[in-house]
Parts: sequence; structure tokens; C-alpha cells
Amino acid sequence: MTSNKKPTLSIRKGDQVKVIAGADKGVEGKVIEVIAERNRVIVEGVNRIKRHTRAGADGSQGGIITREAPIHVSNVMLVVDVDGDKTTTRVAYRRDDVTKNRADGSSYEAQRSVRVSSKTGKEI
Repeated sequence: MTSNKKPTLSIRKGDQVKVIAGADKGVEGKVIEVIAERNRVIVEGVNRIKRHTRAGADGSQGGIITREAPIHVSNVMLVVDVDGDKTTTRVAYRRDDVTKNRADGSSYEAQRSVRVSSKTGKEI
């Protein structure tokens, strides 16, 4: 039996990450895309591959195109800014109490999950 629920990852699009394993180890870049179903991320300037493409009938030009390929999410680590210095950290979650408003004007208490840095405790 398979679940239809989409898996969630602690790394999100737009995050600054550092590659901690593989051929591009040590390289920092911004996450371009997250592929949660396959536990992979595409990072700017990391795992670049060349594809030979044919010219299309619509007028698109053929040739050798270099682009980023996905890498496993376990091979990257989040980078946060701590007092002007960049450091890697794990992602933790904190539950904050918030007051939400309904369309009819009434309000109610709820909780919101917030991503925080494990090292600093600050919100990401």
C-alpha cells in the first residue's frame, strides 16, 4: 500500500547549501529546485552535465548544453549566516502559538511550524 502524501524535506528552494559529499564537495550554491518525490535537489553550479541536443523544428538551436543535474538531499547541508560568518547547520523545527483569523471575522488559536537553525536557534 502506497501513500499519496508528498514527502517533505528540510531543504527548500532558495536555500543556500554546501555540498558535503561527492565530486563537488565543498561547493556552495543556491537550491534551484527540490524534487521531493525522489529526495533530490538541484543546486546552482553543482553536478553540471553536458547534453547534446538536436535543433528543433520550432527553430530552437541545437548544440551542447550544460546544465545542473539533481543530487541526493543527504549530500547537501544548509548554510546560515552567523554574525557575518557562514556556517553549516542542521534544520530543527519549533512550534509557535499564533492567532488566526477566519473569513467571518472570528479568530482562533493554532500552532505554526517554523524552521530554525540547530546551532543558533534562530529562524531560517
